[in-house]
Amino acid sequence: MQPKILVVDDDPDILQMMARYFKLRLPDLNLLTADSGKAALNQLTHNPDLILLDVNLPDIDGFTLTNKIRSITTVPIIFLTARVTDADKVQGLGAGGDDYVTKPFSLTELGARIKAQLRRQTIPPRRSHVAIFNHILIDYSAKQVVVNKEPLNLEKKQYQLVEFLSLNPGQTFSREQLYEKIWGYDSTGDNRVVTEHVRRIRNTFNQFDIASPIDTVWGVGYRWKS
Repeated sequence: MQPKILVVDDDPDILQMMARYFKLRLPDLNLLTADSGKAALNQLTHNPDLILLDVNLPDIDGFTLTNKIRSITTVPIIFLTARVTDADKVQGLGAGGDDYVTKPFSLTELGARIKAQLRRQTIPPRRSHVAIFNHILIDYSAKQVVVNKEPLNLEKKQYQLVEFLSLNPGQTFSREQLYEKIWGYDSTGDNRVVTEHVRRIRNTFNQFDIASPIDTVWGVGYRWKS
């Protein structure tokens, strides 16, 4: 089955340009389009495999829309936007985005990023197993973290950080290493988003009165308590 890409942008010229590019250069992908946040949510019924999302939409902010999408699906999201500040990039990635492309952008580069994200979705699943750290259970097959029999509501990137660190207990990783591992070498965001995700993970554990298993190694990075 051909992967489906949903492009969300209120600029008709962008949508037409995307349609021409996909037809000529990415004919093995099916293109879905939406010109508003409401239309994008309706298109989710077609189960897209990746979303290209403009931040500035007429009816909703793209970051707010991302939160709505994340309540429905974990499909990869690449932001397409003219916003170029570090704060915007951190906000976008922190909201649940997987990559960030600023306008004007190269269609060739965008195509490469689309293919990279789709490749990650086809990686064979890890063999089913679990790990227990005191009151914390991690089911790597179900990609679920449970505390005292209660599943944690972690975003995709937050779970991936927990998974990677917990599979390497006691080993310290820098923000740069974690960013490259979780977001990928071809991402252009800011590795400070790692700090924000770790903060949110810790807050989630705190809600269950559980000390965070992620230690800060000052001046170096983070590690999972061994």
